[in-house]
Amino acid sequence: MDALLSALSMLAAPDALLAVVAGTLVGIIIGALPGLGSLLAITMALPLTFVLGQGASVALLLGIYCGSVYGGSLSAILINTPGTPQSAATVLDGYPMARRGEAGLALGWATTASAFGGILATVILAVASPLLARIGLKFGPVEYFALGLFALTCIVTVSRDNLVKGLMAGLLGLFVAVVGQDPVTGYLRYDFNVFDLSAGIGLVPFLVGLFALSEVFWRAAERAGGSAPVIRSAFRCPSLGELRRRFSMLLKSSLIGTWIGTLPGVGASSASMISYAEAKRSSRNRDKFGTGEPDGLIASEAANNAVTSGAMVPTLSLGVPGDPITAVMLGALVLQGVTPGPRLFLDNQELVLFIFLMLFVANICMFFGGWLMSPLFSRILRLPEPLLMAAVVVLVAAGTYSINGNPFDLLVVLLAGIGGFLLRYNGFPLAPMVIGFVLSPMIEQSLRQGLLMNRGSFLGFFASPIASGLFLITALFLLWPLLSGARRRLFSSRTVKE
Repeated sequence: MDALLSALSMLAAPDALLAVVAGTLVGIIIGALPGLGSLLAITMALPLTFVLGQGASVALLLGIYCGSVYGGSLSAILINTPGTPQSAATVLDGYPMARRGEAGLALGWATTASAFGGILATVILAVASPLLARIGLKFGPVEYFALGLFALTCIVTVSRDNLVKGLMAGLLGLFVAVVGQDPVTGYLRYDFNVFDLSAGIGLVPFLVGLFALSEVFWRAAERAGGSAPVIRSAFRCPSLGELRRRFSMLLKSSLIGTWIGTLPGVGASSASMISYAEAKRSSRNRDKFGTGEPDGLIASEAANNAVTSGAMVPTLSLGVPGDPITAVMLGALVLQGVTPGPRLFLDNQELVLFIFLMLFVANICMFFGGWLMSPLFSRILRLPEPLLMAAVVVLVAAGTYSINGNPFDLLVVLLAGIGGFLLRYNGFPLAPMVIGFVLSPMIEQSLRQGLLMNRGSFLGFFASPIASGLFLITALFLLWPLLSGARRRLFSSRTVKE
């Protein structure tokens, strides 16, 4: 009880409340600017932690973290550009909703799902963080490979219109991601003696070019050939009836994001893809995915925002960052004299409780901040389209260059934009390519490590109950269309005979 009262007194401090509100709003803005992202936002705020107190520093970083992950959905919905990599799956259904005149509803769903996922994950974190940390420890390379393989099945589900082209795009994404150093041996692959390729293709330049710049090229081609649609819509929250109908999707996606967040090193980008794949498999509206289905938007946003709380589990209880962003936050905690690890829950209970409470407050601030700021971002849609597209190009260039200060990233954006335009022009979906690119590093590294652990034998992968279960689910998911088709043919033949 004393620890809770101490945490509440830290929460009530004016500097902590001001820090979490300011951090959340700044995070939303930075997250919405294509190419910047959560990692850059938190890194930029680190110097402030040297002058702020412990409570205000933690509140500022948590507010920026939650706000920036949500902010990426704004540009994903409005201009077909994921502001952060975590919002890559949001583009798939958020932007089509905006194109058909439901931009306001899409923003409402994204805001509601983000807040719901973050708050539910915070509650779960507060109640079950020690247990979740122990479950996360059971995941090794073999289990990560099985999880990544299941997530890849999303390529099949988002390519129903043209499965062959979808699979080809997915393979292309897998291939582009292996450029650079081998994760196990360190040898260079497909660098063509270009030094900048030795570090691989950056996720942010690739995504921004593939979606944003290709959209600019596509709009320019549409204007040359005729008219281009103009999106005009105000922010609108979903009704209570809509929330009730889709509550199960909100709950499931939030639980998936919370679980993925507890697995060290996976991150919100993979969580949103895995959640999207599961939503596509189980939704009653699965055939509408990719055309502006709210379930797809909910799956992405609830999961990636739930990761913000779930990733704090290994960070606090084990001292192992759940993703690169929490790695920076781990360093900030150490600078504040906090030593994350199993003893933290015993030696500094008031700080742990304060973090739980501040995550809850940050997600509430994110909801109201998104509600207030989304209409401001919606107004960019009233700009003349040439001016809007020019602004997108400037933001893409400035945001991408600001990450590493490397001109080569701008070349990656340009080539990815040209490639994305050519793929769209020839009827290839972009979603499978993004899925392959995002999941490729985790799948390759875990596969190689798993083979080393099992002396090159793939049969050893089935010794893990978790991996075996995931392999079985993946096989059933892939074979289900064949099994259901055979069942329908058998039923129809029996009906004819009768």
